[in-house]
Amino acid sequence: MSSIDTERNVSNRIPVWEKMNLTIEEAAEYSGIGDKKIRELVRNPRCPFVLKNGCKYLIKRIKFEKWIEGAEAI
Repeated sequence: MSSIDTERNVSNRIPVWEKMNLTIEEAAEYSGIGDKKIRELVRNPRCPFVLKNGCKYLIKRIKFEKWIEGAEAI
């Protein structure tokens, strides 16, 4: 088993609610917001919960949760 496979297996075993950062797909599943809408939100330069890693967007889970709590509409 390669180190990449090992990393994927470890990542899949950590519950979403314990992860520091989420993929767009994980954030969509976790929040019930569509992945297309989340992609639209993270492209905004003022998005408070995005972490850009190269060309990959990650969602800062705690900031995302707080943002959702304060939102009245998306």
